[in-house]
Amino acid sequence: MYSLDFGPVKDLQFEGEWDRLAGIMVDAGMRLKNGGADMITICTNTMHLMYDDVKRATGLPVIHIADTTASEIKTAGISKVLLIGTRFTMEKDFYKKKLAEDHGIQTLIPGPEQREIVHRIIYEELVQGVIREASRETFREIISGLAERGAEGVVLGCTEIPLLISSEDVEIPLFDTTRIHAEEAVSRALGHP
Repeated sequence: MYSLDFGPVKDLQFEGEWDRLAGIMVDAGMRLKNGGADMITICTNTMHLMYDDVKRATGLPVIHIADTTASEIKTAGISKVLLIGTRFTMEKDFYKKKLAEDHGIQTLIPGPEQREIVHRIIYEELVQGVIREASRETFREIISGLAERGAEGVVLGCTEIPLLISSEDVEIPLFDTTRIHAEEAVSRALGHP
């Protein structure tokens, strides 16, 4: 296990320093490899933006959070989902493209104002351990609105969102990427396909 200090990572994200972040992630991946790791799990949705860099540099299997989530989406018989997460995860193509090209899953995202609200709640509240009922209601409204536009399920594309939203809060199937990804990592570590 290798853990990064989130403060500098967050600052680099907000500065758009994705190449520097890739270097940090590759360094972490190499430390894991040199420590004897057989596989890597990047325990954050947004930092999967560096998935290819880490996989290429280490030569190790890297469990992609979108692949594990797509498996559950397909098992549920769903082909169109709402993706909510950091602005980076919602707006950059790395997640949506993987779902579409590798799994045939169409992804909807909230409109620009709603994306900013979700992003703000993640960084100013959830990352700080602050849970507000008003924010829960905002997420419910966003999810409900996109369900009316055809989203058949909602992907919680940020590891902090399950602190705020659960399946009891929404009327469409919810895919908790944190849980799904962790269960897949444990299953593979124990030698289960």
